Amino acid sequence: MATLTEHSELITPPSSSGTADDGEKIMTLIEHLAELRRRLFISLAAVALGAAVGFVFAPDVIRILKAPINGPLYFTGPGAALFLQLKIAVFVGLVLASPIVFYELWAFISPGLTPQERRAFRPWIPLAVLFTVLGVGVAYAILPVAASFLLSFQIPGVIEPLITADAYFGLVTTMFVTFGLVMQFPFVILLLARVGIIDAQRLRRSRRYVLLGMFVFAVVIIPSGDPFSPTAMTVVAYPLYEFTIWMVARYERSRSAA
Repeated sequence: MATLTEHSELITPPSSSGTADDGEKIMTLIEHLAELRRRLFISLAAVALGAAVGFVFAPDVIRILKAPINGPLYFTGPGAALFLQLKIAVFVGLVLASPIVFYELWAFISPGLTPQERRAFRPWIPLAVLFTVLGVGVAYAILPVAASFLLSFQIPGVIEPLITADAYFGLVTTMFVTFGLVMQFPFVILLLARVGIIDAQRLRRSRRYVLLGMFVFAVVIIPSGDPFSPTAMTVVAYPLYEFTIWMVARYERSRSAA
């Protein structure tokens, strides 16, 4: 016969927060929201600080990015030059703050993962920063080629360029952001592998289709319209795909062992 103590244990409701089997504290919904707010605040503060640094060096950044264009760039409104420097400052702030942003994202997500999953995903945090820098670097390297290609269609004395600063730097920042984001596709593949949608064997069988898809996707998404940018993106992205296959296979082995 069950004792009174045993009955009281059976009818005692579970607490809204407690401790998991591995000894970690289980957070309530309110605590999760407070944690998310704190992580977002730190990320935004890092971006704001980076943007302040970027605003100081915005004229130098503009000179470096403007190098592929011979002659001056023009602005058509009294405040256009100021707004351009503010945009450059925010872009520089995002680049400088990206390590902190990725870390805060990882710090928010990691408590919901198992120890094995944390070991599998932890190397991707510095790799995310590296891939972002790699994408921006590739975009900067092909910028002179893309600009020369686009300007080669002028007809001297008939059609000549009068390039505004907004139009040029709009193209530059779009290319940088596009290349930086596209280089994050390994994370998407790894997440799909984690939920069981794809596996390493399927990724290996899809190599030729992925290679063609990368080039077609690059042609569609890159705003410059030149043939060199999609080719450069494909050449850089495909080795990352092979690296992702290796990482997915490694993750599958660790999960099977666990």
